Amino acid sequence: MSEEKVITLKPDRKIFEDIYFSGNQGSLLFSPTTKSKTVTTIAAAIILVIVFLFKDSLSKDSQGILYFLSFIFLLCAVFLSVSVNKVSRWKKQVSHYLNVLEKCKVYEIRFDQNFFTVNIDGEKETSEWKDFDLFDSNQDFISLEGKYSYMFPKKSMSEKEYSLLKKTLKDNIKQQ
Repeated sequence: MSEEKVITLKPDRKIFEDIYFSGNQGSLLFSPTTKSKTVTTIAAAIILVIVFLFKDSLSKDSQGILYFLSFIFLLCAVFLSVSVNKVSRWKKQVSHYLNVLEKCKVYEIRFDQNFFTVNIDGEKETSEWKDFDLFDSNQDFISLEGKYSYMFPKKSMSEKEYSLLKKTLKDNIKQQ
């Protein structure tokens, strides 16, 4: 593969949005990143409320459990807020990227035996193959991680181009 190959992608926002926000990815409290923390925080809150309702039944020596459960609840809430913040920042970055895609005229991938370049309206990001750590592919998209991270939906290119990209990535990068 000494000659440069070019794949032009259709920058349709809906195609990219469907993949980025599939499976509750965009949900602040129930995304894969935050779901377990949300459930844990809710459980801790319920336990705290139940113990608080029965605090009169507790002996003076056992009242320290309220402080302990309050501490556990606050700890869960802090971890949840950190995760929600991460998802919120990710969502903001994805929305910005989707806005750029919506306005772009040229979205292409160029690659040869040494380099991989993504061009969005003249803004080029070029990497050597060794700059990528891994790639993953399924029936909907190809993801690429390394110096830059990318996601290329299958629907944004032809079947032939998708197969060519997948084969090229398989030949040059280890697969997950």
